[in-house]
Amino acid sequence: MKFQSLFRAAALVSAVALIPATTAGLAAVDGRASAQFSKLATVYQLVKLRYVEKVEDDKLEEGAIEGMLASLDPHSSFLSGASMQRLNTMIDGNYSGLGLSVIMDDGAVKVIAPMKGSPAEAAGVKAGDYITHLDGKLIYGGELDDAVAQMRGEAGTNIRLTIFRSGRDKPFDVTVTRGVIKLEPVTWEMKDGIGVISVNEFSADVGTDVAQALEDLKKQAGGKLNGLVLDLRQNPGGALEEAVALSDIFLTKGDIVSQRGRNVRDDEYFRAESMIPGDLAKGVPVIVLIDAGSASASEIVAGALQDQRRAVVMGERSFGKGSVQSLFFLDNSRTSAVKITTARYYTPLGRSVQEGGIVPDITVPQLSDPDARRRAEFSVRESDLRRHLVNEAAMDDKKLETDSQQDPRFKMTAEELQAKGIKDFQLYYAIQTLRRTSAPALAKKR
Repeated sequence: MKFQSLFRAAALVSAVALIPATTAGLAAVDGRASAQFSKLATVYQLVKLRYVEKVEDDKLEEGAIEGMLASLDPHSSFLSGASMQRLNTMIDGNYSGLGLSVIMDDGAVKVIAPMKGSPAEAAGVKAGDYITHLDGKLIYGGELDDAVAQMRGEAGTNIRLTIFRSGRDKPFDVTVTRGVIKLEPVTWEMKDGIGVISVNEFSADVGTDVAQALEDLKKQAGGKLNGLVLDLRQNPGGALEEAVALSDIFLTKGDIVSQRGRNVRDDEYFRAESMIPGDLAKGVPVIVLIDAGSASASEIVAGALQDQRRAVVMGERSFGKGSVQSLFFLDNSRTSAVKITTARYYTPLGRSVQEGGIVPDITVPQLSDPDARRRAEFSVRESDLRRHLVNEAAMDDKKLETDSQQDPRFKMTAEELQAKGIKDFQLYYAIQTLRRTSAPALAKKR
């Protein structure tokens, strides 16, 4: 199966700030705007008068807004109806379904990531998969909302997905049993004496949840943790404020992130100790795990802890989304909104991750995934998206991929790892690194 372009995905990755759309705030718009929109008014009149069927004004209005925002960048969009409902569900709700984050890419439903612990993950659905059929019915070329509605359903019922996966010769079927999806932004566990905190998305109260997880892990460890893995893999982002709060858990001084917009007066700096006092993991060596699915808010956290030398970043180069979106509600009932890119963000050392992403201190491939190497050739990052913002430093991110020498530490196959009971090589490697490395030695290596 062929697609016109594998790289036209508008990935659902965001560092979002919630801002009301006020009349005063919009008063500075160029006064010539009315004249500039004469063509739009002419097209509206032509459609109303000449289109083969009657068209409602609401449809034309929403279509004009969607087109206007789509012309800007991959992350500016109009939200209403089903798309607004999906956003609210991702932030607050529970539902019955498969537990997939998906987008529409060139007419195909593409998997951004299966939620951890979801039915889809258990069935083997992976980030980057394309779903072409549901129960044998072709959904290619259809509407994303229709596909999402079909995948949701009563817990305990089955649905058959036909999947196209890079690295496979032909599509294959996977049967998934729907379940009740309880969104858990933060999960944690002890593994071999090392604390592991997985942050799956940056929704409300993530900073507080991670602080609670850290306290629980300390109790399980008898008061002192030997090490901590902060797992941000496949985390597409979320609220900017929660990224700052999570970073502040580990930092006691300096900047966490800065955002810079078109006007200097709108520049904003977020500093340590602004939300959470002290280093709640003082003396505990930390490894941050990232991959190509770690975006935006995840990159803010990884970049802050890396620049401030509070953690070693391990895994694979991140997505590379260095922009901030603001959500402007268009009505008091908050049933519709526009999401607009309003600023770029920078790490404490002034680095922009736009296009280039966060480069790990120690690159570790996911050897447990037999398709990982082949799928990596087709992985989609910010720099692959149409109309993406250009890095102001004119970075050529392709140069970051030029190291073709295979690391001698990473030659085991997925089958060999499975025989040893290792299901997640990146996490295994991070835990083993912390177990054999003291805090001073780890800092020296960094």
